[in-house]
Amino acid sequence: MTVLVTGGAGYIGSHMVWRLLDAGEKVVVVDRLSTGFNWAVPKEANLIVCDIGEQDRIEAVLREHDVQSVFHFAGSIVVPDSVADPLGYYLNNTVKSRTLIEACVNAGVSQFIFSSTAAVYGTPDGVEPVSEDAATRPESPYGTSKLMTELMLRDTAAAYPMNYACLRYFNVAGADPDGRTGQSTLDATHLIKVATQTALGKRSGMQIFGDDYPTEDGTCIRDYIHVSDLIEAHYLALLHLRKTGENLVANCGYGHGLSVLQVIDAVKRISGSDFKVQMAGRRAGDAISIVANSDHIKQQLDWRPRYDDLDQIVTHALDWEKALDRRNN
Repeated sequence: MTVLVTGGAGYIGSHMVWRLLDAGEKVVVVDRLSTGFNWAVPKEANLIVCDIGEQDRIEAVLREHDVQSVFHFAGSIVVPDSVADPLGYYLNNTVKSRTLIEACVNAGVSQFIFSSTAAVYGTPDGVEPVSEDAATRPESPYGTSKLMTELMLRDTAAAYPMNYACLRYFNVAGADPDGRTGQSTLDATHLIKVATQTALGKRSGMQIFGDDYPTEDGTCIRDYIHVSDLIEAHYLALLHLRKTGENLVANCGYGHGLSVLQVIDAVKRISGSDFKVQMAGRRAGDAISIVANSDHIKQQLDWRPRYDDLDQIVTHALDWEKALDRRNN
């Protein structure tokens, strides 16, 4: 049996590929390389350059490699871009996911693990941290596009013999502690990525989008999770589906929030660089604050985070940025 990883040449997907290989799994990667890199895919994995919207080709790959499990990371992820180009996001994240799901049903795939997002909640009403039974009210086409895919998986699993897990990410950051992969996209919008690039002189400065939110320091609050802890949650979800066949929807976060200013201060302190930060207006689609209640995933999967420490997350991100310099030189 083989595991297929869509978007496996990208940031989170490449970490998943390494984790699966470490566990002795046979891995096939499908990636169109729009934002990913072929060098990010280990040589032990089979990379197929293909768009997930090419249903006939995807079905052929699934059958040829006897794929039983699929991790679906491919998609567009920038919230403001989704506000500016909603139809592009519904095409790439929803329509093409529907195509992939149908291909999986036709090819007899048994397990489907989906990269979802906390953006499905929008800004929660009531007490944080937010749990999985909270109302889903996405405030951007990005969040809506992901929620629509969750609903398609729910209905598909009710009609066909395929089980699924939807893991709702909060803010993913950091890099592989062993230095094998990390966030490599030059124009990435992740806060810690942008801040570490600025600290190392790859950007002349950076912006904070909104300092007038109703928070302690006026900036947005997010729950930052180390990418390796997130990937371990995915692998445990695969084992859960294989063992029990029970569908799962679960938050992936640490249960405590950090403001944008707190994160930037940590990057400045650890890097030793007092880089330039400019205040700018709010971005469309940004929630004020969102923090995970992660009790469900801990109970269901016995997930135990190892890297719940901002300094460690920032250090791994900085180490990866330095490694990219050496790689590009």
